[in-house]
Amino acid sequence: MTLALDYYRLLGNTGLRVSPLCLGTMTFGEDWGWGTDENTSRQLLDRYSDAGGNFLDTANFYTGGSSESILGNLLKDRRERFVLGTKYTLSMRSDDPNAGGNHRKNMVQSLEASLKRLKTDYIDLYWVHAWEFRTPIEEVMRGLDDLVRQGKILYTAISDAPAWKVAEANTLARLRGWTPFSALQLYYNLVDRTSERDMIPMARELGIGVMPWSPLAGGVLTGKYSKDDLAAEGSAAPEGSRRDVTKALGMLTERNLEVAEAVHSVATEVGATPAQVALRWILDNPGVTSVLLGARTLKQLDDNLGCLSVELSAEQRSRLDAVSAIEPGFPHDFMATEQFKMVIDGENSIEGEFAVCSRPRR
Repeated sequence: MTLALDYYRLLGNTGLRVSPLCLGTMTFGEDWGWGTDENTSRQLLDRYSDAGGNFLDTANFYTGGSSESILGNLLKDRRERFVLGTKYTLSMRSDDPNAGGNHRKNMVQSLEASLKRLKTDYIDLYWVHAWEFRTPIEEVMRGLDDLVRQGKILYTAISDAPAWKVAEANTLARLRGWTPFSALQLYYNLVDRTSERDMIPMARELGIGVMPWSPLAGGVLTGKYSKDDLAAEGSAAPEGSRRDVTKALGMLTERNLEVAEAVHSVATEVGATPAQVALRWILDNPGVTSVLLGARTLKQLDDNLGCLSVELSAEQRSRLDAVSAIEPGFPHDFMATEQFKMVIDGENSIEGEFAVCSRPRR
């Protein structure tokens, strides 16, 4: 089925319409040594918008704040057209213990600074960038709800957090009449499908929109890396090369390069690029609402957008699933056994399958 940027999807249990591909702007700004200048950033935003895209993602931490500042300049006179999301949590001042974390002080200060850089008076989607296991969940959810009631943010979301913490947060919010999380960002792609164990099923059960980041595994799934890159040395800091960061995050491994080879094989069969195949594989997951793109050039963006017209056969999906398969782990393996089913159901035939770690397709 052919998709399009202007064939919008609802974000979780909300009426908010967003494009199936979200333009990530971590590449906006050259502060880290590998981003884009404002002119190129404008070209990327214009190309995405002209194709019908309306979903933008940034963070106060990206390129030291330059990403937000550039985006604020580019959105002049067209702010209302976009669903704009930004994040807080990561430290903006390394010598200040309260300049990072999920607590209310950092939440409020970070939001005010983001509003100034983005040149707007509200954020559509405000993200907890990562769960840091220190701040009580009550403080986070009440603080975010206060900002919603003030009109400074419209929806709340969370990134990089355990499934049990997200479930706790939304259960608490609903019990107390606070604003629940509407979206969840997570690391999910063909080289790392561990989110299928609990994260994605949890999100589907609770009506939370899933947004995978790094869908190309830092470029590994595009075929740009080889085994020679495994031995190369470099810096793991944000200022290092993309290869260095990708390697430091554990995305560049021998096993992952084997998955990339399988993606390349399927891409050759369907007349597409490896990136398009990898992106389409994610988009075909009914648990995914929108996939984050992080292009640095118009060529990369155009290539990524091309995934919308790629079609993969059931056999090709099965091959990709097989080469990238993960072990479900406990309790999923245990619950999938015939012995477990027998002691639950006895000899009876009962409608409905056991909700064991699985990846249903459209």
